[in-house]
Amino acid sequence: MFTERDLRELLEYKAEHPMLSVYLNTEPAEGSADAYKLRLRSMLKDTSLPEDAAAVERFFSHEYDWSGRSVAVFSCMTEDFFRTYSFAVPLRDRIRINNRAHLKPLADLLDSYGGYGVAVVDKQGARFFYFHLGELREQEGLMGELVRHTKRGGGSQAQGRRGGVAGQTNYAEEVADRNIKDAAEFATHFFSENNVRRVLIGGTEENVTQFRNQLPKAWQSLVVGSFPISMTASQVEVMERAMEIGRLAERQRDAQLVEAVVTSAAKGRGGVTSLEATLGAVHEGRVQTLIIHEGFRAPGFRCRGCGYLTVQQLEMCPFCGNSFDQIADAVELAVRRVMQNGGEVEVLHDPDGIKEFGNIGALLRY
Repeated sequence: MFTERDLRELLEYKAEHPMLSVYLNTEPAEGSADAYKLRLRSMLKDTSLPEDAAAVERFFSHEYDWSGRSVAVFSCMTEDFFRTYSFAVPLRDRIRINNRAHLKPLADLLDSYGGYGVAVVDKQGARFFYFHLGELREQEGLMGELVRHTKRGGGSQAQGRRGGVAGQTNYAEEVADRNIKDAAEFATHFFSENNVRRVLIGGTEENVTQFRNQLPKAWQSLVVGSFPISMTASQVEVMERAMEIGRLAERQRDAQLVEAVVTSAAKGRGGVTSLEATLGAVHEGRVQTLIIHEGFRAPGFRCRGCGYLTVQQLEMCPFCGNSFDQIADAVELAVRRVMQNGGEVEVLHDPDGIKEFGNIGALLRY
């Protein structure tokens, strides 16, 4: 299970020697363990780190149980660093060598599958789920007061009591309203404790609308969709429906982000486009949301002193006066720094939507 602590370790770890990063798709429906091991050997055959390559092969031959749909391995045997993570969602095969873990695929994974909070509600109770990276991490249930459908005025006729005089709120509706309000209060605690970053609501249209209106405004803004589903649906069915709606909502959000970046950059405030401008904003710590096209890589230069990134070949760093090292992928380091600074990384998969600003851009904090 990949956790926030694991991500933080990978972000902060800097090896003094080269590190091997391997991502292997192990989707059971697409092949056998033998086929995947053969593909892995092909990926590793030309690596310049034979000790790390051997350690990776040993892991897949003797330790991995082949229950996941993809695996990430980070190895620097010279420093006795070896980490493996299995995921319930597929990742594309790739291999990288650097002195830091290659994290762009994980940024994509977190963007697409991270932090789903789901509430399935009706008038009497609610079920809450937290799905992260394609796995159920937490679930809770809440049962409210039984909703008894009585005729208006059929209860006590005492003034002010439930079911009383004509014109008073129907007792069943009052109980149902209170149950949904309690469910919304419970949901805010559940979502907050699990660091949910997007919310989906399942149920009838009426119940969904009522539940959403009871959520605080901050959580209402994180609702990305809703869907009809029975309260007795299995957790697998809930996850599949939530992910389906979530992916559609994510594509719409991506389009809105692109528009926001382009508009903000054109106005000269709040956004930047182009690799050089984005790298400058990353160095200044101003990036709130980094937007990159899936698979985008670009060589560049990194200052030996302050770490300033640029695509220009400069003799001297304009910030600290040090010289530069040439690097194979400046985008990878930009992703890492934004994540280290608490910013978000959005990975776009629509090839048409990102052409407007050259594969990379950002919304800024200031």
